[in-house]
Amino acid sequence: MVMQKGFTIWFTGLSGAGKTTLSNLLHHRLQERGVTNVEVLDGDVVRTHLSKGLGFTKEDRDTNIRRIGWVAHLLTKHKVPNLVSAISPYREVRDEVRMMVEHSGGKGSFIEVFVDCPVCECEKRDVKGLYAKARKGELKQFTGIDDPYEEPHRPEVHIRTNEATPDEGVEMIINHLKTHGLI
Repeated sequence: MVMQKGFTIWFTGLSGAGKTTLSNLLHHRLQERGVTNVEVLDGDVVRTHLSKGLGFTKEDRDTNIRRIGWVAHLLTKHKVPNLVSAISPYREVRDEVRMMVEHSGGKGSFIEVFVDCPVCECEKRDVKGLYAKARKGELKQFTGIDDPYEEPHRPEVHIRTNEATPDEGVEMIINHLKTHGLI
């Protein structure tokens, strides 16, 4: 029997870039490959439970990401692969989470996936109308409009979702996992 390794795949990018789509598809593909007990931590879902009551100030966003990161660290420590999809706009706190996860799971156990998509394309995909509200000033501190998004400097995987299909993006992640002996 092959011992399963714990790892965290951290999808970061603007709202509407495709983080949840890629995460859900990857979850399915990993299960097809026999990777069991894969957990999915979606930023929107986590915010309603683990981070209920937090706002969208930089401090609250950092607290939210640290909480998600702590859960990802625990899952990785206990050899549970996990997929996190969260905007996580600030590079410094993403780097903190990387250090926390790699402290328990070892170097390479944190895989940052930059889900890169231009704001104009994210706006076209926006079924919730959040970008339109932000543009009208009805929604403050919206990442990519009036709040910054700090792109990763060296993500392990960089997917341009306005150019690649979800299947192609997931294949890029699977290739990274295979190359690094995680699956």
